Amino acid sequence: MKTIPQSSRPVLTQTENNTTLWVGHLNHGNNEHVAGQTFTCPSEGILNNIQIYSSTVTRPGELLLTLHEFDAATKTWGPAIGQSTVPMQKEDISQWIRFQLEPVALKKNVAYGFRLQAPEAFVGIGESAHQSKHPFNFGMSWNNDTNQSEKGRYFNYFSLAFKVELCA
Repeated sequence: MKTIPQSSRPVLTQTENNTTLWVGHLNHGNNEHVAGQTFTCPSEGILNNIQIYSSTVTRPGELLLTLHEFDAATKTWGPAIGQSTVPMQKEDISQWIRFQLEPVALKKNVAYGFRLQAPEAFVGIGESAHQSKHPFNFGMSWNNDTNQSEKGRYFNYFSLAFKVELCA
């Protein structure tokens, strides 16, 4: 039997937070805002959690994170290779929220992405807007509305506030 180390270390962090990206269901209509972040994994290892920064929780409920391989050239999300759900409460403001994942092997220099959705909650996720001359070079922020096309919108000058941790 293979033993997986339980301690983890951040391998990619973007902790800057100067704006908010909303995720969840609006009070009116059938529209749901979904968001995500792509990243190129800087090292090989076993992923056991991803953290996101919660700016605010307007309406409590479950927040679902799914992890995918991502084709940056075609901006295509692969099938989910991991997922985790966290119940969000009104008290979860200005905090790092940890999504525990079943261990999944990530490869160095391969693009991945995670998506966030909250069918009944409405949550503000910390995000950073960067200067126009200095885009983020590790990946792209993504957002969409569930009633829109599958592609969504990608931004090099925005990034969610997140931490990717691999087992040591």
